[in-house]
Amino acid sequence: MTSRHGNARAAAASTTNPPGIDVPIRVEGLVKRFGRFTALDGLDLEVTAGQVHGFLGPNGAGKSTTIRTLLGLYRPDGGRVRVLGRDPRREAPRINREVSYVAGDVALWPNLTGGQALDALAGLRGRRDRAREDELIERFALDPTKKVRTYSKGNRQKVALVAALAAPTSLLILDEPTSGLDPLMEQVFMDEVTRAAAQGRTVLLSSHIFAEVQRLCSAVTIIKDGRVVEQGDLTRLQQLARTQIEVGGDADLLRGIAASLPQLEDDLSVEDGRLSVQVGSARVPQVLAAVAAQGATDVICDPRAWRICSCVTTRRCADERPRRPARLGSRAAADRS
Repeated sequence: MTSRHGNARAAAASTTNPPGIDVPIRVEGLVKRFGRFTALDGLDLEVTAGQVHGFLGPNGAGKSTTIRTLLGLYRPDGGRVRVLGRDPRREAPRINREVSYVAGDVALWPNLTGGQALDALAGLRGRRDRAREDELIERFALDPTKKVRTYSKGNRQKVALVAALAAPTSLLILDEPTSGLDPLMEQVFMDEVTRAAAQGRTVLLSSHIFAEVQRLCSAVTIIKDGRVVEQGDLTRLQQLARTQIEVGGDADLLRGIAASLPQLEDDLSVEDGRLSVQVGSARVPQVLAAVAAQGATDVICDPRAWRICSCVTTRRCADERPRRPARLGSRAAADRS
């Protein structure tokens, strides 16, 4: 009988990418329609072996549709798709045994315990690493003895993450995997993805959390309306990052701030007693200095804002507006941001 540690060694050996597969995910001109609606319109995506690749875009951009096509859940209407060198239309069962997948809203068997759900998921794959599962159960603070129906959304995500990260697979496809997790568990997730990448595993990470992508990904693809609008390494993504600054006050105050920033005239907006502007990181000190010089005290500075270019040729952008953080009540607080 093979020991648990023997299983672990065999599993570890199988998590590297298959020989000859330098591009585990290759998508060319992918088209997917639902009736008259075109969800994917000539989308291209290439994820190289050993890469953590960020897959970004606003809600409805086509991220989940792309991922479901990769897994063989949707049949494409055009284009070419290869996952681990195979066509999902013809070899989906084989692909899914070799890929770890986590959805943004995990559905599990409600009458099973968390541990039994892990047994079932491993049984579907035909391989498992129990020692690694035990380690991840502890790291994610998951109680595997409880029934799935008693789990919160976050705990259901934990079950899927434990199964995916512990599985002896070379490719992980993660679709909003931290949905429902608290900040501490998000940190555990990022640590584990970093570990997977260090082991040579390939990760496609669909996310809208900029800090998550910034820390984990070496390359990114940004899509909108079913098309790629930006693609490249992390440096390229960081060039698209913006800090959103909002200032509240009377009309004279806001006019004074706007007048002191003439070079940002086209980026400024004033509405309902609030001035709003999104700028690159290099201009944040200049804007905050102008705000402080005018004596503003109602200031919001949010570095999580980012923009998706809707038309690469014209560089016109559609903003993804972030949730409003806590307001900063003084100039000193604004300067600290």
